[in-house]
Amino acid sequence: MNRIETVVSYCKDPEQASFLQAACRAALVGGSIIRNLYDSPHTIEMKGAINLVTEADVASESAIIASLNEDTAGISIMAEESAGDNPKPPEGMAWIIDPLDGTTNFAHGFPFFAVSIALLKDGVPLVGVVYCPMQDELFAACRNSGVWLNGEPIRTTETRFLVESLVGTGFPYDIHNKLDEVLAQMRTILPKVRDIRRAGAAAVDLAYVAAGRLDGFWEMDLQPWDTAAGWLLVMEAGGLVSDFAGQEYSPFIPEILAANKELHPLLTDLLR
Repeated sequence: MNRIETVVSYCKDPEQASFLQAACRAALVGGSIIRNLYDSPHTIEMKGAINLVTEADVASESAIIASLNEDTAGISIMAEESAGDNPKPPEGMAWIIDPLDGTTNFAHGFPFFAVSIALLKDGVPLVGVVYCPMQDELFAACRNSGVWLNGEPIRTTETRFLVESLVGTGFPYDIHNKLDEVLAQMRTILPKVRDIRRAGAAAVDLAYVAAGRLDGFWEMDLQPWDTAAGWLLVMEAGGLVSDFAGQEYSPFIPEILAANKELHPLLTDLLR
C-alpha cells in the first residue's frame, strides 16, 4: 500500500477520504514540476519589493488546478497566483492552494519549500496536504481522523517549558513597515526559548510543528493559502492554532500562532 492509499484508508469519512486522495495526488503533481525545475535557470518576476514569482509557481498552480478539477469537478478554487489581492472567505466548499510556498527559497536554491492544499467547507478545514518535494515528504490530514507523514502518524511535542522549546517564525514582505513590531516580538520571545528558526515557508513550519520538529510557530501578514493546510495538520496532531491573542483562528486572519497545547498559552502571553 502506497502512502496515499494508507492515509486515505485511515480517513473515517468516505467523502473526505476521496477529497484527501485528490489533494495528495495534486500536491505530488505540483511538487514533481517544482523538483524538475529546481536546478534550471529561473524566470523571476516581482510582485513586490522582495516578493517573487517564478515559472515554477505558475506551472505548479496550473497542474494542481487541472488535477483537482479532474478529481473534484465543481468545487471552487482559490490559488495564490490567480486569486488577486485581498481574497475573501469563500462560501461552501473551496480548495485553497499555494503552488509553491517558499518561492524565495526556491529561487535561491535553498531547498525548503512546499506545495500546500486545503479544502475548506464554510471556513472549516476538511483536508490539508503539505508536500515538500526536495525531501519527498507528504504531510496529510483528514478532519477528525488524524495526520500523517508519508503514511505514518505524527504528533506535536509535549514540551512544557519555553526554555526547552525550539520555535519558528517568519518575516512579512513589508518588513520595512513592520520592523519595530517584528523586532519587539524577537526581543520578547528569543530570551525565553532554546532557539528560533526562520525557514521561509509557513506551510513547512506548520507541518514541522505537527511533526514535532518545532514546538511552536508564529508569523504575521500571511495569506490564506500560506496556512489553510498547515492549520489542520497542527490541530489533528494535537496542537492549538489561534491568532496572537489566543482567539479562534481562520486563514483569512493575517496572523497565526501554532504550538503544542502546553506552550500555546505561554507563547500567547508573550505575543500579547
